[in-house]
Amino acid sequence: MYNPSRDQARQFFLTVWKKQHQQVPLTPLEGMAWEIMRFHPEYHALLDAPERALQQEWFPEQGETNPFLHLGLHLALEEQLAIDQPPGIVGYYQRWCQQLQDEHAARHRLQESLAEMIWSAQRNATPISSEHYLSLLEQAWQQR
Repeated sequence: MYNPSRDQARQFFLTVWKKQHQQVPLTPLEGMAWEIMRFHPEYHALLDAPERALQQEWFPEQGETNPFLHLGLHLALEEQLAIDQPPGIVGYYQRWCQQLQDEHAARHRLQESLAEMIWSAQRNATPISSEHYLSLLEQAWQQR
């Protein structure tokens, strides 16, 4: 399993941003990342300032969202949806799409459960759990 450092993950998105603007061909994964970045114009100024982007910290306790974490969660979710892994995630996505009539907003709903599952695993020093992830997706759906 590939486990990039914080700086490697940030550099991946910055490289995609630079390659796209220089019209350099992208790999399939980079193309997927580019599509995600296009839907987040609020991050474009940051991506245009790579030195700042590599150094800046974001603090959730102050209500800040880490753009690279957000983009990374999007990328992970895209890969999950492409192969329906964990099995059933595509069904949740389709339900949210129908409910919200907005594919991007539906992805954000799923991302909330993904982020919570990762945070819980890190906090409790436990493995990532598909079962926990699916239960969080079901809870979110039931609470809509």
